[in-house]
Amino acid sequence: MAEVTGIDHIYIAVSDMARAEAFYDIVLERLLGFRKNRFTLVGDAHVQYYNRYFGYVLRPAKRLHPHDSYAPGLHHFCLRVDSVDEVIELAQALRTAGIDATEARLYPEYAPDYWATFFTDPDGIRLEVTNYRLERRERHDHWDA
Repeated sequence: MAEVTGIDHIYIAVSDMARAEAFYDIVLERLLGFRKNRFTLVGDAHVQYYNRYFGYVLRPAKRLHPHDSYAPGLHHFCLRVDSVDEVIELAQALRTAGIDATEARLYPEYAPDYWATFFTDPDGIRLEVTNYRLERRERHDHWDA
């Protein structure tokens, strides 16, 4: 049986490529260390941010409807960093860069060691950054146990 080993890429349709690119340049490229390239696919310009693990691709939207996190489709996209300190530092850096991120804090209702910050992209897509929690580490390290 094939095993999924990660997310290869996610495509996000955006209403304004320049505005979205400016936002993601801060979040993904400057603050989270992603690299960036551009390509054209079927005549549409795309911007891809990528790290060693996956790609996050912006493409122009074909129809303009406000994103609704509670309609069928994407509710939010959560990125994971290694530590609580990194979540705290990132939340501060996002706010310093003018992005309305929540204060990083503990969410014990999710898990005893669940720290996160939340923010929204220019099209209303909800984003989250959380720490690599003990439960996730144990699941990874002891999968076959």
